[in-house]
Amino acid sequence: MRFLSKLEEPAYTAMRAVAGFLFLFHGVQKLFGWLTTKATPEVFSQKWFGGGIELVCGALVMIGLGTRFAAFLASGTMAVAYFQFHQKEELANWHWLPIKNGGELAVMYCFVFLFIAARGPGKLALDNRLR
Repeated sequence: MRFLSKLEEPAYTAMRAVAGFLFLFHGVQKLFGWLTTKATPEVFSQKWFGGGIELVCGALVMIGLGTRFAAFLASGTMAVAYFQFHQKEELANWHWLPIKNGGELAVMYCFVFLFIAARGPGKLALDNRLR
């Protein structure tokens, strides 16, 4: 299985780029109503700002520009999303579990972006080209 260690950097770059790409589409849905049936949030509301963070931070993480800051902000946004919109302090009937309250994606994004913030952009990122 040693051959897998040679794939570490390209795999990390792919994970960073794909996570950012998928995250930015949540912002596209919220801000522009594309690819969704949900109504767009009111301008300057908390969900509207969340959509802006998703769009901008997703794009930045995807291309590896300002990666640590963008990923840290995205991680915090997902922590807020989970506790405010999914968990809602409901502990009965196992509702605190992400599988039960629909918060799995928020939890995964939170920890993936926290890992990206801690590890940095990686070798294959725009941050490295601009240094």
